[in-house]
Amino acid sequence: MKKLFNSAETMVDDMLDGFVSAYPQVTRAETDPRVIIRQRNVKNPDEKVTLLIGNGSGHEPIAMGFVGQGMLDTNVVGDVFAAPSADLILDGITAVSGAAGSILLISQHSGDMINGRAATMMAQDEGINVLALPMYDDISAAPPTRKKDRRGAPGTMFIYKILGAAAEEGKSQVELFELGEAVRDRIVTLAAAVSPGVSPLTGLPMFSLPEDEIFLGMGVHGEPGVGRVKVGPVNELVDLMVDKLLVDRPIPKGGRACVIINGMGGTTMMELLTIWAETETKLARHGIRAISPMIGSYVTTQEMGGFSISLMEPTDDMLNYWCAPSDTPAFPQINYTKMEQTS
Repeated sequence: MKKLFNSAETMVDDMLDGFVSAYPQVTRAETDPRVIIRQRNVKNPDEKVTLLIGNGSGHEPIAMGFVGQGMLDTNVVGDVFAAPSADLILDGITAVSGAAGSILLISQHSGDMINGRAATMMAQDEGINVLALPMYDDISAAPPTRKKDRRGAPGTMFIYKILGAAAEEGKSQVELFELGEAVRDRIVTLAAAVSPGVSPLTGLPMFSLPEDEIFLGMGVHGEPGVGRVKVGPVNELVDLMVDKLLVDRPIPKGGRACVIINGMGGTTMMELLTIWAETETKLARHGIRAISPMIGSYVTTQEMGGFSISLMEPTDDMLNYWCAPSDTPAFPQINYTKMEQTS
């Protein structure tokens, strides 16, 4: 497949050149050009807890697109589909940490966990007050009895946004960590892939899939899920996925669910809006109100075809933080009107 890059060696840094040039909310840290930090309306790190995450490139706009007021303070950018090194993450922690402390958010994948935990220990040895919060929500990766073995998936965006808004409000490091754990316990995600992404390094498809099949539960790097289903009307696929999500984490009749419909990079807005409509209808049949949706391609895998559905049963505080204003290059304005109409 044809791709538009200068070279494999420079593609990540070329991307970051464009990113910091285009968006006034962010800049590069002096400690390392792969560390992207918040530039606008920055608060004193001795008074505000700072939030960081490191991740590989190739999944944009996550997570560098979520750096800014009301969300992340730093994103540490690794190579394509590769976790940043522990030294690089340490540079990010050093760049923004203060007396109020920091929380390193880690989407649970092996490289991210190993390097993130190592960076956390290195920072603590240097006297920096930082805690590591693993994030996991992909129900296809492990059963409910082993939630801690699950992968991080697009539902982790609930954690970024809710903790970001709460940190902006002035909550302490301990309060934010406990809030992050509580949000994590309320999130479930399931994905469906219809066509492979293409690696920018090799130009080759990342996996193969027959034209009449959909892979259910595939991870963001092409990790295997729970099996294959035949292509059919999207309402049947959404019914199947929502049923699995609610079996894994039930929401009582009369309850409410915040919803993320995430495209993987090769799925059109026409398709994603159809999926949202079917998800809302399906939840309504279970007696659950779908509120404050986030619909778009935010956790991508190089034009992979497919989508994921994430559900979070919010408390009132979580819902307020989810809908709080933010100023980042890529996080959308959550639909207040939808929330008001359904509350």
